[in-house]
Amino acid sequence: MPQTEGIDPFLDPLDAILADIAISVQLPPGLHGKAGARYEAVRAYAEREGSPLRGRIRQFYPQGSMAIDATISTRGTDDEFDLDIVASLDVDPSADPDTVLDALFSALDGYPTSHTVERQTRCVTVRYGDRMHLDITPASRLPGGAERESHIFHAHPDEPASRHMHVPMNAHGFAGWFRDRTPLEPRFAQSFNDRMFEAFEAEIRADAEVDEIPDQAPLIVKSVTTVALQLLKRFRNVTFAGTKGRVPPSVMMSCFAGHAAQPGASLADMVMRQARLIASSIRAASARREKVFVVNPIFSRDCFTDRWPENLPQQDDFATKLTELADGLAHFRRHGASLEDMRDWLRDRFGDRVVTGSLDRFNKRTGRAVRTGTHGYTPRGGLYVPSKPALVGIGTGLAARSHAVAATPHTFRGDRER
Repeated sequence: MPQTEGIDPFLDPLDAILADIAISVQLPPGLHGKAGARYEAVRAYAEREGSPLRGRIRQFYPQGSMAIDATISTRGTDDEFDLDIVASLDVDPSADPDTVLDALFSALDGYPTSHTVERQTRCVTVRYGDRMHLDITPASRLPGGAERESHIFHAHPDEPASRHMHVPMNAHGFAGWFRDRTPLEPRFAQSFNDRMFEAFEAEIRADAEVDEIPDQAPLIVKSVTTVALQLLKRFRNVTFAGTKGRVPPSVMMSCFAGHAAQPGASLADMVMRQARLIASSIRAASARREKVFVVNPIFSRDCFTDRWPENLPQQDDFATKLTELADGLAHFRRHGASLEDMRDWLRDRFGDRVVTGSLDRFNKRTGRAVRTGTHGYTPRGGLYVPSKPALVGIGTGLAARSHAVAATPHTFRGDRER
């Protein structure tokens, strides 16, 4: 896709509020910096002398949200972060799944973490004491396939061997496809990351080994598509908090986000675009009396919806919730609203804690604008913030910005339970 400078989300009130919500659920920069070092340490431990995987780990690489910089807190109400790693092993792709998962667990058992090491159905989880855990998924490269086309291994400890299986996967290829669809938007990325590092400054300083923070912090989040995806994932987490069973998988939502990508769109419009694309695709599947079917666009054997949805009402419920979210944002964009009117609506969809923190940051910036005389108000009472060269804001009035974007045709994973 062609590169565009992107839009500073903090020049429009609705975009600014959504961006602040996204910042509240980000993997903090301090933990982001630790993640790479930790998965290298996990690899070194798994390959130590005496390990059952000594000399058998070909590659360790990030997958999922970690690979596309879209990690958020794992639930609607806590601060835990789930980072996914693939351990490509020198084992036969048709090896017994239970044996492979047990070997990885044995290789990591005793790893020096303050919490636990646990064997799951498709991975081994290493939990840390600072709100982070790593899910390490064993994989084996398929002979004759494209780069990193692999089998991963599914073996639930409480299920008979007849239910164990090999699952085709190319997480590396999907991450590359997503990054190609979401090029760097420098203006958006710089503004968003500056605000994120500002929000986490105290935490960064507490974690730093030296007093000075580098002037040039790395760009963690690079595109409006990624931030909109994070907001939809947060919305899903809050919407399904407390429910039993599986939730709409992150990798499926990431695939839709890649298809919906439109560099240069505003943040609110991109959230609406992704939500409507997912909802319309689900409804089209339901009209055929089918479950929505989403596959890896670069490896069609890799199915993103193999474990969700479980039935048509489940997918239709998600489509309805996504449509209501998009319609609500569209209403605020067209008609405006005071922060008081928006607050409860936002809390119901993104969680009380993050919305409260986000609105606090928004109000502090607004207060500075009021003191310097750089604010304005719509006829309906919605707040404006300064733009360059004009003023933009929520609702009608001084050139309120709105980008109408249409869904495009596309081809489209089941994720693990929360």
